[in-house]
Amino acid sequence: MVTISELQVKEIISVENGEKLGHMTDLEIDVDRGRLISIIIGGKGKMMGFLGKDEEIIIPWESILKIGEDVILVKKAIQPALYAPNQAD
Repeated sequence: MVTISELQVKEIISVENGEKLGHMTDLEIDVDRGRLISIIIGGKGKMMGFLGKDEEIIIPWESILKIGEDVILVKKAIQPALYAPNQAD
């Protein structure tokens, strides 16, 4: 089992190019179906959102390849976006 606070301290890395994307700042959860939709990495440059909404990197849960001790390996991050569209199953 992994807690949200444990996920937030892990570096998120793209396996396609080795780029460090940042750390998770939020989760999108489908409460009706009880499943995780995506993790969100906050944009850089603005002071914690005080000076306006920063763009975010959205990583669909299906794009997470491995959650390790120190890192989360992902593929094909959607970047940048302000929100993740609802996915129909």
